[in-house]
Amino acid sequence: MKVTIEKPDEEKLKALKVHTWPIWSKEVSRFDWYYSETEMCYILEGRVVVELPNGEKIELSPGDLVTFPKGLSCMWDIKEPIRKHYTFLED
Repeated sequence: MKVTIEKPDEEKLKALKVHTWPIWSKEVSRFDWYYSETEMCYILEGRVVVELPNGEKIELSPGDLVTFPKGLSCMWDIKEPIRKHYTFLED
């Protein structure tokens, strides 16, 4: 299972209609998470380290467009309060 991260330009954000997606926010915290659906999110504010089952750590920050695959279990370690747009993708 691969998490993909990109730094999209405004044209791609418009094409995806990112600004119409719901917003999720969370304070500094640490918790387990399981993706029952493929999720794409765009980080607006904050900083988080996502720890994958293989020990890999992925740091996310504003401007990152991230896709989390369905079936992924991970640990979210929010270092700075986070706000993100998110949507679920068809598999």
